[in-house]
Amino acid sequence: MMESSVQLCNSCGEQIGVDANGEVFVACHECYFPICKACFDYEMNEGRKACLRCATPYEERSKNDDDTKVNGNRSTSMASELSISQDVGIHARHVSTVSTVDSELNDEYGNPIWKNRVESWKEKDKKKNKKKKAEPKAENAAPIPPEQQMEEIQSSEAAAAEPLSITIPISKTKMGPYRFVIIMRLIILGLFFHYRVTNPVDSAFALWLTSIICEIWFAFSWVLDQFPKWYPINRHTFIDRLSARFEREGEPSQLAAVDFFVSTVDPLKEPPLITANTVLSILAVDYPVDKVSCYVSDDGAAMLTFESLVETADFARKWVPFCKQYLIEPRAPEFYFSQKIDYLKDKIQPSFVKERRAMKRDYEEYKVRINALVAKAQKTPEEGWTMQDGTPWPGNNSRDHPGMIQVFLGHTGAHDIEGNELPRLVYVSREKRPGYQHHKKAGAENALVRVSAVLTNAPFILNLDCDHYVNNSKAVREAMCFLMDPEVGRDVCYVQFPQRFDGIDRSDRYANRNTVFFDVNMKGLDGIQGPMYVGTGCVFNRQALYGYSPPSMPNLPRSSSSCCCCCPSKKAKKDVSELYKDAKREELDAAIFNLREIENYDEYERSMLISQMSFEKTFGLSTVFIESTLMENGGVPDSADPSMLIKEAIHVIGCGYEEKTEWGKEIGWIYGSVTEDILTGFKMHCRGWRSIYCMPLRPAFKGSAPINLSDRLHQVLRWALGSVEIFFSRHCPLWYGFAGGRLRWLQRLAYINTIVYPFTSLPLVAYCSLPAICLLSGKFIIPTLSNLASVLFLGLFLSIITTSILELRWSGVTIEAIWRNEQFWVIGGVSAHLFAVFQGFLKMLAGIDTNFTVTAKAADDTEFGELYIIKWTTLLIPPTTLIIVNMVGVVAGFSDALNGGYESWGPLFGKVFFAFWVIFHLYPFLKGLMGRQNRTPTIVILWSVLLASVFSLVWVKINPFISRTDSSTISGTCISIDC
Repeated sequence: MMESSVQLCNSCGEQIGVDANGEVFVACHECYFPICKACFDYEMNEGRKACLRCATPYEERSKNDDDTKVNGNRSTSMASELSISQDVGIHARHVSTVSTVDSELNDEYGNPIWKNRVESWKEKDKKKNKKKKAEPKAENAAPIPPEQQMEEIQSSEAAAAEPLSITIPISKTKMGPYRFVIIMRLIILGLFFHYRVTNPVDSAFALWLTSIICEIWFAFSWVLDQFPKWYPINRHTFIDRLSARFEREGEPSQLAAVDFFVSTVDPLKEPPLITANTVLSILAVDYPVDKVSCYVSDDGAAMLTFESLVETADFARKWVPFCKQYLIEPRAPEFYFSQKIDYLKDKIQPSFVKERRAMKRDYEEYKVRINALVAKAQKTPEEGWTMQDGTPWPGNNSRDHPGMIQVFLGHTGAHDIEGNELPRLVYVSREKRPGYQHHKKAGAENALVRVSAVLTNAPFILNLDCDHYVNNSKAVREAMCFLMDPEVGRDVCYVQFPQRFDGIDRSDRYANRNTVFFDVNMKGLDGIQGPMYVGTGCVFNRQALYGYSPPSMPNLPRSSSSCCCCCPSKKAKKDVSELYKDAKREELDAAIFNLREIENYDEYERSMLISQMSFEKTFGLSTVFIESTLMENGGVPDSADPSMLIKEAIHVIGCGYEEKTEWGKEIGWIYGSVTEDILTGFKMHCRGWRSIYCMPLRPAFKGSAPINLSDRLHQVLRWALGSVEIFFSRHCPLWYGFAGGRLRWLQRLAYINTIVYPFTSLPLVAYCSLPAICLLSGKFIIPTLSNLASVLFLGLFLSIITTSILELRWSGVTIEAIWRNEQFWVIGGVSAHLFAVFQGFLKMLAGIDTNFTVTAKAADDTEFGELYIIKWTTLLIPPTTLIIVNMVGVVAGFSDALNGGYESWGPLFGKVFFAFWVIFHLYPFLKGLMGRQNRTPTIVILWSVLLASVFSLVWVKINPFISRTDSSTISGTCISIDC
């Protein structure tokens, strides 16, 4: 409602007007719901004779004249409070029932929905009148009873008034003991370190000091990992309420549009069939088709990817209606047809079996065509690829080619076999030229942000890896329950879904599922400021990607709004982000022009219309894109010329577009690390945004995980290297983002943990070597235990076990998942994390960028055949060496105990316990290293045995921990015969 003395109608937005007596028109004398005379007459003609707010029937007021006289005084007093305008315009009629809550929300948050409805009322009214003339029998139909209508109105109001999601905190009976044990563990750790520091081992001082340093670092890492879990929460969404509020019967859907991003690089490493399944699952998602656009980024400019999308667009015409008619889940055909379940469950249509068989046959034929394209692409012609019209493929040189855009489906494109509209599918390959920095995946995602802003400009963006398909067709609706909620969604920068995977063996030998991270750590972060962005399965608020601050950021006064530093102005303070947007809109007021006429402006006129200095330094040289950034609700002008938009889209994916702009620094995906996802989410949280963690019962997305040991270690190496790069960059959470205080301290601890965990590899390697050293040298890092020391050690172990048990209780994670996570923490720490630290130091100090590559081999045809593949990589050497050294140490320890007699077995127990702790944690690595018979790379065994032998020989020769005795003392004390 505008701040004016004139009251406006809540249905059409026009002035209320006056009645025949010159007084303010009042429709309902019970609640004084503001509605104009024209809308009131229209509601009466349509048979809706009850107040929209209180559901009081209008009939009673018209029948009882006495009530009218009594209430006349009320209307007179009401008229005295309002200033009546004499000009009453012609109002548009509202066709369907409107809930009071809906109208109030729209009044409060900017009337975008009502504006669209008012424009469509006239057209609907005309169509309805024509329909009434054509069907006179409809007039004789029985009217809806007022009581039934009141019930419908009240039910719709109740549905719209209820929240779209709720937060369910973990019960105090579970969190209370958990927090108590954490505090007790901290106290026990303090007492333990006091004992360890005050009781040095003089006979093995170096070993004791090394162990103390390692244990202190482990305790610090545990604190960083544990305290962000202090406030875990669960969330529950109500999709039915979302539909009741934004999808009213007889009206256009008011759900927000979503742009899907799918990124791929090399079709030979990322099979086109997998990418095609991801695209098909997006096109068949349960969401209005006019609100969905799928952008596929081909960063390798491969003709194979382009041709596979052509086939995919054709197959989608059959697959999409099949999925929607029979409610198929999941809607990726490869994974749907491979399910080992009863596909007839909950299917009552008799034609389903016949249609399913036909669709499976069509899909097998589609797979044959895709596989034929892949086989053809195995050998590139000398002259390069050519298209069907004989012209050379522009992307023959993947490092030097122009930008390419092709729209396959869309609002004006092909329809499905039933004649229905399909979502838009767009192929994008950004321009690449030698000498330009393209920033890999982050640069490709930023190019998609600009292309989508020009072509569709949906207010929300969902990005997926090419191997992550939509497993839950209602996943987008789940996210909209948060993002479209006027109370919750205003400050939400993104909604993150957990990653789930197919094709993993039952035991999950290498912790590919990352269950502890996704089901424990991320739940804890959701209770603070929100989960981290993990690179895929995330729905973004486009305004957050543009670098804007959230609307509810702490209010700050303007520089001119106060007369002095201690005397603030009485004027209302305005949000800094709103001031920034308003300033940009003022500069762009003269630049809102018809896109068809953009070519008619020369450079001088354009510079007069828009202040380029402020915008081009931020967003780049595209007035069309800049205009789209200021449209908070998204959308493209109706007058836009499609050919002109395509031309502008080609411009914004140029290789030089981002130069001297804020792209990758403050806008879009942030550059500077191979783990651009952590940086991007961190920057948003520093601006004051919060994120949401959504875990529907049916997983929203599923992907393919690297299940063999070598691929898994290289994946962990890439993540760890990205964390090390962030640690040495200006975006390090240790010192970045303190201005404004918008990043919460527990959230900062979580981000610090994500960048320092690779450095744990250094103390971890040392600690895993200590048992072998103790067994070979006969020394130990712990002195003879007293009763107090025994109690401390026992209390420490019990607190560790109790913490894990209570964590299992509130998170629902299995004990096997926690044990696998613990094992791979050691495996990855002594291999991939160690290499990442050294590679990060080399890159920082010498600028050397070392890559550890894996040579691919064919997988077995059997299930989980890749699990037994061992690929040569230097990452396998350190953990193999540790296993051999500890095994040698155990053998040496038992040999010494056998030779030393009964008294030697007591000290041996502690040493062997720590050695077996290392071996048990490295057991999955040992099992994966052995694989199947004759599959272990010989070079790995040779290197490990060589290093272990050299280490043992050098240790025996030097052995600094055995006290040396002076030879003169020996000669003076021994008898010559004995000597």
